[in-house]
Amino acid sequence: MKKIFIVYGHYDNKSFNAAIKNTFIETAKKRGHEVDCVDLYKEKFDPVYAGENPTPEVLNHRKRIEKCSTIVLIAPIWNFRMPAIVEGWIDKVLAPPWAFRFKRLVGNYGYPLGNLKDKKAIIFCTYGSPRLAVTTFFLNLPIRRLKRGVFHICGIRNINYRRYFAVPFVSEEKRKEFLKDVEKTANNL
Repeated sequence: MKKIFIVYGHYDNKSFNAAIKNTFIETAKKRGHEVDCVDLYKEKFDPVYAGENPTPEVLNHRKRIEKCSTIVLIAPIWNFRMPAIVEGWIDKVLAPPWAFRFKRLVGNYGYPLGNLKDKKAIIFCTYGSPRLAVTTFFLNLPIRRLKRGVFHICGIRNINYRRYFAVPFVSEEKRKEFLKDVEKTANNL
């Protein structure tokens, strides 16, 4: 049995992102895994970070992450990034010195040392654009930023990035295929 911490970032409970969340949770629970889900919009998470100390809510999320083996992000990609509420969650919760710290080499130069090396990450992202546009014209920016700029810095190297393209334009059959992939991902934890 694994403990899974889900960060869900979509405002519409009838969205395809909600279907991803529900399918993942249902499948993981059937496999006997324990699932802890944070719905950022429903909980009205404040994404604004202004240098303050971690709030009780942020500390609570960190405690829950410490107890899990897998962190799952579920959100759409808008303007090459996840919604601001998810990005703010990343800034506040996966922050130094808790999630990582810097080792100084010389002067201002150094590198991050991740504190979450024992964790695995799964990222489910939906795109409005087709695959060709995202991978060629936009150089896979969202995947590169999330993997390298967020999780690698935190020490997480075991990352499964699941992407579903042109979601508003695909058939119901294609959406079912996407959800089968979500089930398969949850079954392979």
